[in-house]
Amino acid sequence: MRIGVPKEIKVHEYRVGLTPASVAELVAHGHGLFVETKAGQGIDCPDSAYEKAGAQILPDARSVFDSSDMIVKVKEPQPQEIAMLRPGQILFTYLHLAADKDQAIGLMKSGAICIAYETVTANNGSLPLLKPMSEVAGRMSVQVGAHYLEKEQGGRGVLLGGVPGVAPTKVAILGGGVSGVNAAQMATGMRADVTIYDINNDRLAELDMFFSSQIKTAYASRAAIANAVKEAELVIGAVLVPGAAAPKLVTREMLGTMKRGSVLVDIAIDQGGCFETSHPTTHADPVYKVDGIIHYCVANMPGAVARTSAFALNNATLPFALKIANLGAEEAMRQDPNLANGLNVSEGKIRHEAVAEALDLSYEPVGA
Repeated sequence: MRIGVPKEIKVHEYRVGLTPASVAELVAHGHGLFVETKAGQGIDCPDSAYEKAGAQILPDARSVFDSSDMIVKVKEPQPQEIAMLRPGQILFTYLHLAADKDQAIGLMKSGAICIAYETVTANNGSLPLLKPMSEVAGRMSVQVGAHYLEKEQGGRGVLLGGVPGVAPTKVAILGGGVSGVNAAQMATGMRADVTIYDINNDRLAELDMFFSSQIKTAYASRAAIANAVKEAELVIGAVLVPGAAAPKLVTREMLGTMKRGSVLVDIAIDQGGCFETSHPTTHADPVYKVDGIIHYCVANMPGAVARTSAFALNNATLPFALKIANLGAEEAMRQDPNLANGLNVSEGKIRHEAVAEALDLSYEPVGA
């Protein structure tokens, strides 16, 4: 199979779909690799490293799209990239369609086979291609939250871990999944006062055992979340409904109860965000204030630590990319139901039920 890797063009996105090591692995299996010049520049992987791995360097994205049967990216395709897709071409990347109807319609019109990292599953129902970026985003959420709590950044002027004689900052983490756990690990490491909120009692019991006395856990009722927002100075939104839009857990009204200069970090912004007042931002302009509360809603948080993120992502995506390349998309998905769960769009139709429901579009499963 001919596989293409274009340079990411989303604002301040430095990751790359395939590292030189991944390219070498695909080449070793007999596949042709086409990489846009400077695609790996953001992670310090020059064109020469890709050439050494066996790839052909092409001058622009159009050349890559025209030369390839499958496009491997990181972020959702931008409008000019969607325009370059053709019927039957495979797109393997993050899509997050539930919050982006225009993209979904564009992909439907393209006729491409669009497989989304974020809905590929594992046998236990987890999301293996979302996990590495959730880990990065969870850890980053505490790092950026601590930064924007500084007075110079417009924050409340508090140190996350406090000091002897001064209480640590209260951190509320909404969601006890991968992002939430990684956020809690960082926050407890910085000696913050951490509470994780979730609606799964079994998960809360697991977290209580895992963290022991380092954190508190609470059932995420509306009343509990309202109280958490009122008491905490850093609130991290880490909820996820696979393929679907994130539920709005924190309302505009709740902001009025928060301490001025507190910080909200919305990890769920790719799926529409879990705060009513959230809207996507970029690394170029990452925060804004609503009612005196700082909102950090960068839709590609892991892009800020591009090298770590790209290598972590490739560790997870390469086995699936190899399967698609070796067998073709249709046969690979027939043999692997977990990969088939990643199919969001093909033949101009929405193939994922949660995506269709979120966008109010018709759901048409393959073979129906």
